[in-house]
Amino acid sequence: MHFAKPLACFLILLLATPLAFADEAKQPNVVLILIDDMGLHDLSIEGSTFYESPYIDKLARGGMRFTQGYATCRVCSPSRASIQLGQFTARHGITDWIGAASGTDWKRDDRVLPAEYVHHLPDEDVSLAEAMREGGYRTFFAGKWHIGGEGSLPTDHGFDVNKGGHHRGSPPGGYFSPYKNPVLENGPAGESLPLRLADETVHFIQTNKDNPFFAMLSFYSVHGPVQTTKELWAKYQAKASLKTAPTERFKIDRTMPVRQVQDHPVYAGMVQVTDQAVGRVMDALDELGLGDNTIVIFTSDNGGVSSGDAFATSNLPLRGGKGRQWEGGIREPFYIRYPSVAPAGSTCDTPVTGADFYPTILELCGLPSRPKQHVDGVSLAPLLKGDTIADRPLYWHYPHYGNQGGEPGSIIRSGDWKLIHYYEDGRNELYNLAVDPSEEIDVSLQYTNRTSQLWGQLDQWLNSVNAKRPKLDPRFDPVKHEAKTVRQHTQQKQKLEKTHAQMLEKDWQPNKDWHGSLITKD
Repeated sequence: MHFAKPLACFLILLLATPLAFADEAKQPNVVLILIDDMGLHDLSIEGSTFYESPYIDKLARGGMRFTQGYATCRVCSPSRASIQLGQFTARHGITDWIGAASGTDWKRDDRVLPAEYVHHLPDEDVSLAEAMREGGYRTFFAGKWHIGGEGSLPTDHGFDVNKGGHHRGSPPGGYFSPYKNPVLENGPAGESLPLRLADETVHFIQTNKDNPFFAMLSFYSVHGPVQTTKELWAKYQAKASLKTAPTERFKIDRTMPVRQVQDHPVYAGMVQVTDQAVGRVMDALDELGLGDNTIVIFTSDNGGVSSGDAFATSNLPLRGGKGRQWEGGIREPFYIRYPSVAPAGSTCDTPVTGADFYPTILELCGLPSRPKQHVDGVSLAPLLKGDTIADRPLYWHYPHYGNQGGEPGSIIRSGDWKLIHYYEDGRNELYNLAVDPSEEIDVSLQYTNRTSQLWGQLDQWLNSVNAKRPKLDPRFDPVKHEAKTVRQHTQQKQKLEKTHAQMLEKDWQPNKDWHGSLITKD
């Protein structure tokens, strides 16, 4: 008579135990795919009619596409740090690409001295990878790191495996083997770097398919040097020839020429190969039966390069591009695929940033949140489920110059309003992105109260995180500066128009062996 209750409890425990084990077995995997320098409109799903990206398009359609997704900076290292730390750039202090000159080391005769910045991922912070490893995940990194060198590499910040991540921001040997990469063995001569990184990721997934894993595939593509095979160049050269040739590919936007047309055949080849590499990873997940239980995140670290560097793409209808303060510099493709949570083909118009990945991944994986660490990020899990998150301001801080003609400044976005503060002269620009997504009309003088309120809010936040700001450069020579500007507006633009038109001529080639590649097969 007295054993009935214990027996009932035992039977309940026995029945419940397999369910508990089943729940544990369903802990999701995570694959975070980060592209370098890919603008929002560099994908066919986002409106490009020149570039081809069927595999990335399929990924985007398989989950939620965030139509107002942002990087936390207009250049690479800061936004990469924000993904690892869950913080806006002014807070963690990595505000420029690591290696850029600052203070009096800046020698380009500009009005202000770029502010000093942190040069590696802070040791005292708990990175996303460290949080995942502490949660029982096997962790893997492949590709571009650029948030620290020796002593601050991926394996120093929570990644068990590192394939190719070191201090450099561009591939030292280019996009074909031999790579000259200290942490990636060379492949056969002419092997494609993005495809190799995809294969390394696939191998890791295959090896760890029975245990939860966090894999970060961080492509060097589509960052310069802009390289492709002869066959892919010919494909896109022919495709461009079917379009009416523009009378001008570049226009001057305040400081320097900015590309207005997507017809760069070499860059198009890079987009295609990167897309194929993403496809290899996605196909592997499906072939292993992991697709439904894997969170796949896809984004870029800053806007497409429309000025400076290779002048490779156009971000229209968004203004500007990499290094610039307008939407073209910070708006990104931003997709999350997790079939059990986010319905395929869903979209979300809520503004979100790379700092949000940290808390989102922790929540979706059932791991404890770390609010003191990812203090600026918020979990996007409610949005994936069709709910809402609280309204919040978003902040950007770039007290630097760069190669792309951007001006040192800070930004706040609140609702549909975006204010840009400039450090060279202290002025503010105000845009209503709901009615002017191309930022053509500065309404700061029309809405003076709103401009004052937003600048005050931005200034207060910057002070609260001890943001470093630039100072006037006593060496500034306005005559020399004006001469430099005139050269950029005339000689540089003329040279760009000529060289970019030549890329579409049938007998064009960059050098005798196509960027050092010993083979030219796709």
